[in-house]
Amino acid sequence: MRAETQAAYVDYVSARLPALHRAAYLLCAGDAHRADDLVQITITRLYQHWKRAARSDNLDAYVHRMLVHTLIDEKRLAWARVHLTERPADLPAPAGGEVHGQVEDRSRLVQVLRTLPPRQRAVLVMRFLLDRPVEEVAETLRCSVGTVKSQSSRGLETLRGMLSRIEEH
Repeated sequence: MRAETQAAYVDYVSARLPALHRAAYLLCAGDAHRADDLVQITITRLYQHWKRAARSDNLDAYVHRMLVHTLIDEKRLAWARVHLTERPADLPAPAGGEVHGQVEDRSRLVQVLRTLPPRQRAVLVMRFLLDRPVEEVAETLRCSVGTVKSQSSRGLETLRGMLSRIEEH
């Protein structure tokens, strides 16, 4: 890769890395280690295909599509189903003011997202947390626009119900 092409890649990845980590974290239902792996694989593949990706009309959409496809590909591998140890319990958020409330809200959201089926979770993350249009989500997940809309509706209904039950307790 030529120096200016590599510099463009490094600039893009450096700027977008936090957003990619957030998206991967939510797609992986709050599993930070798996999200890190997902991002690493995605940016490695992006490096391999940078010339083609850089010509894309919407580079962010292209990379998010790569992220979702990497997750789907990873789930197909047999080793992805092996859990060597139990998942450690989440640590409680530190007490104190507004930040505490935001951490609790985020923790509740991630807890509920974990319970959703993978496709519903992917649709909700892409639509509402990554702010992607319905058509792009459908193309990324290789399904119809109607499927994205119905999965969004069902997922939001489930989220609302579970969050209200959590708030009641």
